[in-house]
Amino acid sequence: MPEPGLLTLPAPAKLNRLLRIIGRRPDGYHELQTLFQFLDHGDTLHLTPRQDGELRLMPALPGVAAEDNLILRAARLLQAETGCRLGAEIRLEKRLPMGGGLGGGSSDAATALLGLDRLWGLGLDLGRLAALGLGLGADVPVFVHGRAAWAEGIGERLTPVELDTPWFVVIHPRVAVSTPAVFGAAQLTRDTPPITMARALQGGASSWRNDCEATVRELYPEVARALDWLSSRAPTMLTGTGACVFARLPSEAEADRLLAEATRHRWQAFLTRGVNHSPLHAVLGR
Repeated sequence: MPEPGLLTLPAPAKLNRLLRIIGRRPDGYHELQTLFQFLDHGDTLHLTPRQDGELRLMPALPGVAAEDNLILRAARLLQAETGCRLGAEIRLEKRLPMGGGLGGGSSDAATALLGLDRLWGLGLDLGRLAALGLGLGADVPVFVHGRAAWAEGIGERLTPVELDTPWFVVIHPRVAVSTPAVFGAAQLTRDTPPITMARALQGGASSWRNDCEATVRELYPEVARALDWLSSRAPTMLTGTGACVFARLPSEAEADRLLAEATRHRWQAFLTRGVNHSPLHAVLGR
């Protein structure tokens, strides 16, 4: 039986189905155009309320100090913004690789914000929760809003879209990619001409690309090998700054066959389907 007050929630992964870098801002951040889509695969958070205001997260993430953990930062921010005196026990089931480009940390933070808002009875709307999330990371708002989206700016200006929902085989090349290293690389493309959302959607998946891919290939040979192997079998792209790469397949049967082949070649891989509405929102009924 579930524990009294226990709230169990998904923290889904995302893919960048397209990623264009159209400029660099004076503050060093890059202007992007991207398409976010959720996956029916991700982490899980188990939240139980505490009356003493303490926040406890287990297990600790290797190499991540408690003060840097986005789940705890999200919880403390929500406490501070609302004056809430309640706390929580938070147990994380971590499935998404760190440094994989699947948005795991951002999704965990968004699930913490929405879950604790529900658990503590705060009743904040999605706009306010997304504004809090933006202070934690540019990808957090899309997970808070829970809709596949065309994103601009640093990824925070969102327009909901409906994308195709193919099956995906995702490979993690067993390396963590440093996003600052990719965005700081001299060879990174930073002047792709901007396009409209309508033009991007009209072009379809066959025309989509990731401007980070060439740089990540150069900096991380493991990612280059995964891209080469997967792209010889199905349309393939890097997600975010990587390290994960994904192939889109029109049917589950084809995806199953490709996953079996990837497993035989000892790739670390999983099969999933794209969704346009976040599994987190389905559970919360938002």
